[in-house]
Amino acid sequence: MYELDNVSRATPAPAHRPSDTRPSPELDGSHKTSLSEILQAIAADTTRARISLRDLLAIGDRAFGALLFIFAVPNVIPTPPGTSAILGIPLLFLAAQLTLGQAQPWLPKIIADRSMAREDFAALIARVAPWIAKAERMLKPRLDFMANASLERIIGGVCLLLSIVLFLPIPLGNMLPALAVCFFALGILERDGLAVLVGATLTVVSLAVISGVVWAIVESALYLIRSLF
Repeated sequence: MYELDNVSRATPAPAHRPSDTRPSPELDGSHKTSLSEILQAIAADTTRARISLRDLLAIGDRAFGALLFIFAVPNVIPTPPGTSAILGIPLLFLAAQLTLGQAQPWLPKIIADRSMAREDFAALIARVAPWIAKAERMLKPRLDFMANASLERIIGGVCLLLSIVLFLPIPLGNMLPALAVCFFALGILERDGLAVLVGATLTVVSLAVISGVVWAIVESALYLIRSLF
């Protein structure tokens, strides 16, 4: 598992080096850098010994979509047990802020200062960046009524529900909700209403599947109790 440590326990010197304080590549209007390029640039920055969540908060004016994707996508691929609980906490904060209409994302210091070794971050990005790049090539602004700013609060509310599901230890309850959040995030990033529609469809499917799993668990528990007593 990629180990997240608190940067307050790390050697303080790198935090004050000029190379660590220069702005990260941004998603701005003058030069629209893709999310995959931004993540690869951060991973390739050898002047950084560690990559903190605070570093990812500074990636530009579309940080909500980017961060939702970053924290959701590891749950789509096989990861060690407990990963969803670690990544689910930032997702809860981000989705709640998007629901409330906050302009810029914020994470508590205890979460924002969590970090991983740059080499581990680079290995993770090497796994997911090709998939992100493929998705980006298929995305484009369309169906604006599904991806405009006025609907972001609704999207945030749905992502908040999915984040709660991700955070819970439900068997088979990670992949579909995380995939739905990924499509919502990409829809926000590229103003692609089709991606938002796919996210909504996956939300319905994932909630149906998880409801079935929970029902089966409850029924099994009740059957066991009846058989014992």
